[in-house]
Amino acid sequence: MTNNQNQDLFNQAKNHIPAGVNSPVRAFAAVGGIPPFIRNGNGAKITDENNKTYTDYVGSWGPMILGHCHPKVIDAVKIAAENGLSFGTPTKNEVLLADLLCQLVPSMEMLRLVSSGTEATMSAIRLARGYTQRDLLVKFEGCYHGHSDSLLVKAGSGLLTFGDGKSSPSSAGVPEDIAKNTIVLPYNNIDVLQDFFLQNGNKVAAVIVELIAGNMNLIRPAADFIHKIRELTTKFGAIFIADEVMTGFRVGIKSAQGLFDVVPDLSTFGKVIGGGMPLAAFGGKKEIMQKIAPLGAVYQAGTLSGNPVATAAGLATLNEIKNTPNFYENLTQKTQMLVDGLQQAAKNAGYQHFTAQNVGGMFGIYFAENGEIPNDFAEISASVRIDDFNKFFHKMLDLGEYFAPSAYEAGFVSAAHSQEIIKQTIKNAEIAFKALKA
Repeated sequence: MTNNQNQDLFNQAKNHIPAGVNSPVRAFAAVGGIPPFIRNGNGAKITDENNKTYTDYVGSWGPMILGHCHPKVIDAVKIAAENGLSFGTPTKNEVLLADLLCQLVPSMEMLRLVSSGTEATMSAIRLARGYTQRDLLVKFEGCYHGHSDSLLVKAGSGLLTFGDGKSSPSSAGVPEDIAKNTIVLPYNNIDVLQDFFLQNGNKVAAVIVELIAGNMNLIRPAADFIHKIRELTTKFGAIFIADEVMTGFRVGIKSAQGLFDVVPDLSTFGKVIGGGMPLAAFGGKKEIMQKIAPLGAVYQAGTLSGNPVATAAGLATLNEIKNTPNFYENLTQKTQMLVDGLQQAAKNAGYQHFTAQNVGGMFGIYFAENGEIPNDFAEISASVRIDDFNKFFHKMLDLGEYFAPSAYEAGFVSAAHSQEIIKQTIKNAEIAFKALKA
């Protein structure tokens, strides 16, 4: 063993774990270098096996909205774990969490709990196809909805980071016969969407969309784009699925659908609703959800669905959010402070290819040739200055700032990020931007 525990663990991991990681983007393949192996977290900070501490702007890719090791969440998990880890039977917490989710999100009349966002979106799509008796699924370029076969077509997240972005399907092992039922349209393009529906609307089972794209970096939707999806799916009898795995309770108490005042037929949730534990949900209109087994013919099941420890963490997280006055106003203000500060730091350093934006506690940073915020997959893939991002990422990592190790991922601020912490991040960013100019 050497003095670099991260290096030693990474070498050991590669013996039995492909690329040494259990999710592709963790490998740092896009940015180079050795990923830190995190030992513990507290509030806005995480500490690796070399005892180096970082300010965390990944937050387990979104769930840690309260920060790491929030005492109420940890206490709830301890109590639940002491009563048993899993039973394979109904438990009280499942009922309480379902009630709370339906109370907070008006479009959710019924729901089912699962263990991952991939499960949630896969199940929602199967349900939509069973309900409509149609096959075609419409998704949008750069949007990522999990790694089930029918969704790995021009997807975002790790596929955008590591793939060529051109092939269809965009992962080996996905049969063309499955991928052919997935139609990919450009995000934020109303004309193409409308033309497609006018020609094929009566064949479409569902449209699935990230209401705020976060897997090709943060891309805001045009308000009329989201409402046009609602209009067309209603007109042609298709199901509108809002993928809120990332945005659910991250951008507002009613999630992104509340921000945009839109009512989807089905929604998928994950990340924040589990408070850091493996937990997700899909749900929506009662008449659709009643097609799920054992009430209906659409089969879906999961041994660990509604796990009592995970639901305890989710309940504690959502109740803390709900009961904290001005929670989202404060979170948005801090995230805006970060975004504005990073842009000012770039300006102070004389670096002209940077911009940033946020929605609630989500933010995007862009190293774009034209210095503008992208609006879709084509713009971000055509303009991103990857070398600049990679240099910035590593300089910030050296300075104790942990951002997502990919130019195509959104970032996250938690309630535990203080103004003092954010000010220090901005100071470090100016150092990093000056290094880009050197």
